[in-house]
Amino acid sequence: MPSIEDELFPSTPGKFKIDRSNRQLHRCFASTSTMFLWALFLIALTASYLSFQSFVDSGSRYLTASWGGIQWEKQVRTSAQIHRSGGISVLVTGATGFVGSHVSLALRKRGDGVVGLDNFNNYYDPSLKRARRSMLSSRGIFVVEGDLNDAKLLAKLFDVVAFTHVMHLAAQAGVRYALENPQSYVHSNIAGLVNLLEICKAANPQPAIVWASSSSVYGLNEKVPFSESDRTDQPASLYAATKKAGEEITHTYNHIYGLAITGLRFFTVYGPWGRPDMAYFSFTRNILQGKPITIYRGKNRVDLARDFTYIDDIVKGCLGSLDSSGKSTGSGGKKRGAAPYRIFNLGNTSPVTVPILVDILEKHLKVKAKRNFVEMPGNGDVPFTHANISSARNEFGYKPTTDLETGLKKFVRWYLSYYGYNTKAKLVH
Repeated sequence: MPSIEDELFPSTPGKFKIDRSNRQLHRCFASTSTMFLWALFLIALTASYLSFQSFVDSGSRYLTASWGGIQWEKQVRTSAQIHRSGGISVLVTGATGFVGSHVSLALRKRGDGVVGLDNFNNYYDPSLKRARRSMLSSRGIFVVEGDLNDAKLLAKLFDVVAFTHVMHLAAQAGVRYALENPQSYVHSNIAGLVNLLEICKAANPQPAIVWASSSSVYGLNEKVPFSESDRTDQPASLYAATKKAGEEITHTYNHIYGLAITGLRFFTVYGPWGRPDMAYFSFTRNILQGKPITIYRGKNRVDLARDFTYIDDIVKGCLGSLDSSGKSTGSGGKKRGAAPYRIFNLGNTSPVTVPILVDILEKHLKVKAKRNFVEMPGNGDVPFTHANISSARNEFGYKPTTDLETGLKKFVRWYLSYYGYNTKAKLVH
């Protein structure tokens, strides 16, 4: 019977004594070692593949990101190309908004270069903004999806294109929404504006800037019509306060950095492709659906009145402001001389009461409205607006030509086409 030593040590020097069971164990170890090596090989191969895939994905993201990349830069440059003698190249912020989309189309129509920027927020149904973008795209206008507070994006846009002008129309709109989301007004109307001005001041050459202020800055003024020289230190809403702050901020950048800046105080803009949160738009929707509409009244049951201004008249004012903006005098953030700083009212000069607006809508919709009169709450609305437009008329020949009857007729025709029928909505001019 073999001893323990015989089991553990070889009987012949230099050789192990392996019985049948040990040979099977050895084959098992050998097989396991081979499998381990294969596993290591497969792991290494997988790691190599994943590294390569990551490299490919990085390149793909560079080429297909929402902004940036070779194809993106080509689209921006192509959209910014000028197609007329003496034309301008304009960055339009809020390009898929109501006013922004109309201004972009008008600039393109006359041969100017246009690049849009919009963050497509959900303040109202983004599908309307997407539809406007499709319309712009069909005219060769490229809209970059991005936010004003993205400094890298703005810097990249100015690196790709030497814009001669900026039409700054992006903003958080609406008076009553500020009660629900006040931070959004500070984010867009103040922080976003400052970010844009910072990029513009550092650009070489600096662009001239035209931007949308608001008639709401007149706040609780009782003197009418509202003139640019009137006091604007009594805002009735946070929205108005942020627009007033914007006027002070732009004045500062004009004074320190030589940016040519024009602020436009819009008065109740309406028309095709408008904003669904506006009264005339929501009235139209509710009248067609048989729902009651709420009509606010001021003290002593006085009807509210607005200086309703048709979109085409606003567009003419925007283009006139761009064409007469003058030049910025700074370079690389350093002022070289005084630059123009201007503020203009853009209105219709013919205020109309809200009940008369409803009368006109009933006429064109051929449906009677269910009117519910309510006393105006303290939510930031003002009882009336009325623009003095003599400054804009004298400076660049601004002259509104569309009365409310004509403008609402065009709006209703667009509305029924866009929402009521399976026909392609067309921009009505």
